Amino acid sequence: MYSREESKQIREQFWIFFGKRYPRKWLLYDTKVKEINLRFSFDNQKAVVSFDIETHDEVFREYYYDKFVSLKNLLKAEISADIILEKDFLRSSGKIISRVYITKHDVNIHNKKNWPEVFDFFYENMHKFELFWYEYEDIIKA
Repeated sequence: MYSREESKQIREQFWIFFGKRYPRKWLLYDTKVKEINLRFSFDNQKAVVSFDIETHDEVFREYYYDKFVSLKNLLKAEISADIILEKDFLRSSGKIISRVYITKHDVNIHNKKNWPEVFDFFYENMHKFELFWYEYEDIIKA
């Protein structure tokens, strides 16, 4: 078991090493749609790459989620057949968002032996998510 400070340091190391291995600027929050962000996350059980649809306005959240649903077959073909679309995803903070994501299970950020496979998972899938965004952003934004 790690102390809170040790865990924080390990997380920081992971992201520093990832940035050194793949030194590029990722799309992330720069989708030009304030309600949609592209995210990486990694904890002690899984790694996730996702489009997160976050807004206080349920109408906008549902609107953007429905756009992704309409593109579901393309998401599966161009990103992964394992992609998950979840209209009401409960974040650990208790906030409900909509999420389109892919998960790598059975990895732990505290286990540095998992890091290379998570680096590759993030790079490969984030790249696919970005390409998908650039290809279909006009449809999603419309």
